[in-house]
Amino acid sequence: MKLDVNLCNNLKSIRTRLGMSQQELANIAGVTRQSIGGVELGQYAPSVAISLRLAKALGCQVENLFWFEEDLPEVEAILVGSAPKQQQSRVSLARVGDQWIAYPLVGNDAFRIEMIPADGETVAVSQKTGKSLRVKGFPSVSKLPLASDVVTQERHPAGEAQSQIGTNKVQVRLLDDIDKLHNTVVIAGCTPVLSLLARATERWHPKLRIHYRFAHSTAALGSLCRGEVHIAGMHLYDADTGEHNIPFVRKALTGKSAILITLGVWEEGLLVPPGNPMGVKTVSDLVEFGATIVTHEVGSASRMLLERKLQEEGVPLHKVKGSDHIVHSHQDVALSVVSGIADAGISTASIATAFGLGFIPLHRARYDLVIIKEYLEEEPVKQFLSILGHQLVRSQLEILGGYDTSNIGEVVANI
Repeated sequence: MKLDVNLCNNLKSIRTRLGMSQQELANIAGVTRQSIGGVELGQYAPSVAISLRLAKALGCQVENLFWFEEDLPEVEAILVGSAPKQQQSRVSLARVGDQWIAYPLVGNDAFRIEMIPADGETVAVSQKTGKSLRVKGFPSVSKLPLASDVVTQERHPAGEAQSQIGTNKVQVRLLDDIDKLHNTVVIAGCTPVLSLLARATERWHPKLRIHYRFAHSTAALGSLCRGEVHIAGMHLYDADTGEHNIPFVRKALTGKSAILITLGVWEEGLLVPPGNPMGVKTVSDLVEFGATIVTHEVGSASRMLLERKLQEEGVPLHKVKGSDHIVHSHQDVALSVVSGIADAGISTASIATAFGLGFIPLHRARYDLVIIKEYLEEEPVKQFLSILGHQLVRSQLEILGGYDTSNIGEVVANI
């Protein structure tokens, strides 16, 4: 039969996954090997009879083997971050509020441990940018950040960052079931515990999907304010009030209402090699012993902790060797110490335990989940929150070490 140029098939991928050769499939389906090869290469479209035979031989439905390209639905979405230069790009999708949000699967965002399957691909980009708002990064150690210093920016170098008020609208061709995409919760945060919570929640609610995006506390709050995620995880500390997170959320969420639900209190401090060979006890020892460190991005809670502790001991950040070496996650800090790239870095007790490193406690921080109140009525968000108080989740956090989970799931603020 003459090839329909719009007809697509995945006959080869299903066949090879089942360990069949073309000849074996041809024998079972009662067709020639040349017919199998021609279909796989897209050289001709099989008849209805042959299509049914192939589907039966492979144990699937005909629509799993063949489809028309234009049958893939498209949705309009808001692209998070800068539009990729290429016309088409892989994205993850979620419904946040009343709009679709597309998250580019580029660079590190394309992986967890394995590569992340795409929900769709962008097919057209229309950049509509409003005013350009210049926002400044957090000040240096000479002036500690207050709640009034909150900025809503993504990952950028220290100093100034560019934040777009406008939107990048894209057409996305779906590569997955739209019902599955509707049933997605998007969380931004920096704690590795988010992946643990995601897997635990998906076990209890198999149809629910948790999409978590790495972002330090300030960037996560910014994503929430821009309507890019349902939930932001944060552990910012305001030295003036002695409060965690609440002053920053109150300042940032102008015109919106939110609740803060705690995941627990974790220990923050310095990661050092096993046995602490340098004998570091305080942050000032880093300078005295000539220790090399790695630091987090401006705006991150870990960076703020380091600057605050240095200020308390009268040590400028630039005096610490390696203070300009920026890493972007708690795992990166640990790997830097394990590999010998750094002698120390700020992270948590649970990360120290996971990597077999020494730990010098500096602060106990409360890690909260911030949720816009209107999202609380959405079923996927309800399902995610329902898992927080489960004993299995509590046990998973407790066994990590360095976590106080006695108040997990508690609403600590209404804003």
